[in-house]
Amino acid sequence: MGAQMKHSIQNLKDQARRLRDAMAQTGEPIGHSQSLELVARQHGFRDWNTAHAACGNRPAGPPVHVGQIVEGSYLGQPFTAEIIGVNAQAEHDRYRVELDLAEPVDVVTFEGFSNFRRRVRATINRDGSTTEKTSNGRPQLELDIG
Repeated sequence: MGAQMKHSIQNLKDQARRLRDAMAQTGEPIGHSQSLELVARQHGFRDWNTAHAACGNRPAGPPVHVGQIVEGSYLGQPFTAEIIGVNAQAEHDRYRVELDLAEPVDVVTFEGFSNFRRRVRATINRDGSTTEKTSNGRPQLELDIG
């Protein structure tokens, strides 16, 4: 049941819509109800009603997961990193992430002084960016997740 619980109803509905679209393109259209039933069974549920009851209307969960390799920018500098920690925050759709950068980034822009960081912790929203901004108005951390 653990794999089933990570899906939101919206996620399953989106999958059903994509399935309907794909089937229509192959010349074998299926109905809305049939696509919902097929998606539910694909995720191990007996039927759509069971999937709906199990998933409820909760959010889809964090936009990233531990072990995922991501790209993005930190303080305007590009990086590749592994997600080594994700924790949901009390505030809805905010997640505390910890990154292990493949190559350290210099967090100081002052010439003649450097401070390289390999580990970064930040609180991101669902789109993978922080609400905290740098002096140029860009998020301090931006993950390319979608």
